Amino acid sequence: MNEKQNKKSALHEKEGIPQPESFSTASLEKISKNRKLQPSANELITGILAHDKVALSRGITLIESTSVTHLAKANEIISGCLPYANKSVRIGITGVPGVGKSTFIEVFGKYLTSLGRKVAVLAIDPSSTISHGSILGDKTRMEELVKDENAYIRPSASGETLGGVARKTRETIILCEAAGFDTIIIETVGVGQSETAVHSMVDFFLLLKISGAGDELQGIKRGIMEMADAIVINKADGDNINKANLAKTEFNRALHLFPAKKSGWIPTVATCSAITREGIESVWETISNYFELVKTNHYFEEKRKEQNQYWMMETINEQLKNNFYNHPDMIKLLEENKKAVANNEISPFAAAQILLKKYFN
Repeated sequence: MNEKQNKKSALHEKEGIPQPESFSTASLEKISKNRKLQPSANELITGILAHDKVALSRGITLIESTSVTHLAKANEIISGCLPYANKSVRIGITGVPGVGKSTFIEVFGKYLTSLGRKVAVLAIDPSSTISHGSILGDKTRMEELVKDENAYIRPSASGETLGGVARKTRETIILCEAAGFDTIIIETVGVGQSETAVHSMVDFFLLLKISGAGDELQGIKRGIMEMADAIVINKADGDNINKANLAKTEFNRALHLFPAKKSGWIPTVATCSAITREGIESVWETISNYFELVKTNHYFEEKRKEQNQYWMMETINEQLKNNFYNHPDMIKLLEENKKAVANNEISPFAAAQILLKKYFN
């Protein structure tokens, strides 16, 4: 085969891209060592106060860690950030799955950043009760907001928390406030009436609803609706506008059944569309009016103090629970009693009393 035929052949090999020089063993070791280096608590605090999102993320990761070795460092970071916190408005947004929370929050967040506000979104994803895993896909759903320099999105797994919020969401708020975010939005997992813990850590509680899905009657039930400071019927666009307006009327009637709020605020009902962006501006206007009222009548400070006391008690309860299950003597005794209960040798209540008596003695 001559040279011309050889070049036309499919087996002809073209000259490739020059290969880079190989890393030396020393270089690889240096890279590996740098990756393993963890910044100190003071370095992370300095970074957070300098509005460094990487430092903020690393600080939150430490707070969310269940490792006992990270506890002291996490507490040091929280203590260092606490004097710079409490300078934001905290908004909880909840609603049933499929109501459009993520879409609403992205459009609402973009509107707030256009006003010059700095927005941190703490998105809580449900954890599987079987695999204990969580998708954490909120950054994917909020494509525009995640690219906004004045926004920060942190997805977290709910874990075993039944209240719809992650175990360390309260501490995460402190770090976000210290990092300069003046508007904290907490998106909860949307598990229904058990989703109430968010109310104990936010200033304003927004309940998203949809019309035409049998949701009106479900929403009238006492519980989550009783805590709402505003109800917004989302997806009020296209053929759904009339249904949304009808739902608005029904919810307005239902709100009159509830007792007056200590804040003096009368909850409102509105419609909006995250797709057409209709009603988004009026939602922020409602929230602004609420804060003007509660700061004037001093309910804002009163509620924050009550929340701080509540979370102190919750932390004590959590720590007692962790100490109980991690105590070396209790681990062995717990397994023995679990087998005895499973074999009907002792009642669950009697076994619990034995374990508690042993622990407290």
